[in-house]
Amino acid sequence: MNETVALPTSLALDRILTLEVVRVTERAAIAAALLRGRGDEVAADQAAVDAMRSELNRLPIDGTVVIGEGERDEAPMLYIGEKVGVGGPAVDIALDPLEGTTICAKNLPNSLAVIAVAERGSLLNAPDVYMQKIAIGPGYPDGIVTLDMPASEAIRALARAKGVAPREISACVLDRPRHARLIEEIRTTEAAIRLIGDGDVAGVIHTANPEETGIDIYFGVGGAPEGVLAAAALRCTGGQMQGRLVISSDEQRERAERLGISDVGKVFTMEEMARGDVLFAATGVTDGNLLSGVHFGRTQIETETIVMRSSTKTVRWIRTVHHQLEKFNLG
Repeated sequence: MNETVALPTSLALDRILTLEVVRVTERAAIAAALLRGRGDEVAADQAAVDAMRSELNRLPIDGTVVIGEGERDEAPMLYIGEKVGVGGPAVDIALDPLEGTTICAKNLPNSLAVIAVAERGSLLNAPDVYMQKIAIGPGYPDGIVTLDMPASEAIRALARAKGVAPREISACVLDRPRHARLIEEIRTTEAAIRLIGDGDVAGVIHTANPEETGIDIYFGVGGAPEGVLAAAALRCTGGQMQGRLVISSDEQRERAERLGISDVGKVFTMEEMARGDVLFAATGVTDGNLLSGVHFGRTQIETETIVMRSSTKTVRWIRTVHHQLEKFNLG
């Protein structure tokens, strides 16, 4: 008699790492890229959601979406708590089918399709509120920078650890009115600032390789779900990150408590946001510092994806040429 033996979750993640997760982000990226530059954020996001959901439901997993498009009454697909997959190891999934909807709609750099897969119970169930974040790359002592430090102090501490003057540090910050004082304080150190219009998952990931990206540290307030995705990515490459929810109403506080966060003022470490064995994948939608966007040719489509795993610190860059255009409704 043949018996089906369930793989340990770690081995199953290894198997998923090969191509299956890549297909999920590739399909979402292509669907969104068909609408980039057309000014319709809602349509581009919905196309990415539909495509990602379709691919997730082909995976050999028992998946639960813990970071998704919102709560069930706000999102008809890929909502928090939605089950995906055809059965297999129990995993949590954090996803953003289109990270940077505005920049995709405007065809600006660094829009991505993003997913993280981890063992059940490993990812923070973050509500869809703002999160204050700070992140740096690998190679520094633990706690060299923290959220409780003024930004100027964090810049100087990082500069000392790196052995350079503060003016040689480059910080990445979302270009938002709420960051006006933060930007002003960073400028007092003479550090350089790279302002980005959207896509703070990519902004955090850039700190993992400052020699190539030119980004040493990430500061600012962005989405809490994106914070968990960024923490999952940084777990795979090495680095440090902290996040703290920004709660501005009783309704937001209640939402956080429903998801199991009783101390809404808690500073979460990277490991608390993404524990255990984590897989992370991102496919470029638009060209950016991290990845090339989707390129459409007459007879083929090209995509570029980064796939990472925390337990091995393995980083794979996958460039794929798709010839079966009918799969993407291109003829």
